[in-house]
Amino acid sequence: MGTAQYQLPIGNKLLNMNDLIGETIQLEFNGQINCANCGKATNKSYSQGYCYPCCQKLARCDLCIMKPETCHHHLGTCREPNWGLDNCFTPHVIYLANSSGVKVGITRKSNIPNRWIDQGAVSALPILEVDSRLKSGQIEVALKDFVSDKTNWRKMLKNEVETIDLKQVRDELLPKVQLLVDELGAKTLNNETLEINYPVVEYPSKISSLNFDKTPLISGLLKGIKGQYLILDVGVLNIRKFGSYNITLTY
Repeated sequence: MGTAQYQLPIGNKLLNMNDLIGETIQLEFNGQINCANCGKATNKSYSQGYCYPCCQKLARCDLCIMKPETCHHHLGTCREPNWGLDNCFTPHVIYLANSSGVKVGITRKSNIPNRWIDQGAVSALPILEVDSRLKSGQIEVALKDFVSDKTNWRKMLKNEVETIDLKQVRDELLPKVQLLVDELGAKTLNNETLEINYPVVEYPSKISSLNFDKTPLISGLLKGIKGQYLILDVGVLNIRKFGSYNITLTY
């Protein structure tokens, strides 16, 4: 698919971050955090951008988002039933990806390839499609007996990634969960592997994590972007972690 393109929302505009690679940038946190849902000021960010009350009432902040196999919409206990219908009862894809080694994951079909870019995957392959988030989670749990569902973010950022034949891995894994695939009515996919490049001029040899809560002013040479991270000469910054922080970017 070529090189991943990154944009950062600044006010009402989107800034093309790829254009800033090789430049010195400065990011300054002014101490204010506004909830991504209600907009109210909050002393602490929960679930990457929400105040505590919203984090407790929004379905998108519930445990089942991290553990889709625990979806409880059918029990009538979803925090936001209509939101659940719109987001969890849509086509979902079970995939294999290589970000720091092969892993299994799930995502809404409409979120491809953004989900893979978000994880810093260098290659990804959809293997199954189902009609709900719950079913995708159930299959993912079964596959986790044979393959990891985690990314080693340090290896991903150092680009310590071996070439993996994801189709071969798929062909080895699917027979092991075929009974469940049939039971849930999952559709087997025969897609091509997607290769993803990232706008990075130099990967770090050591990882030093930057944090606005500890260092409100971060300045350095932007060497690249991969996954959720800005790679600077002074360290790496997980920009997603600081959603809803009020930041001034100077370049």
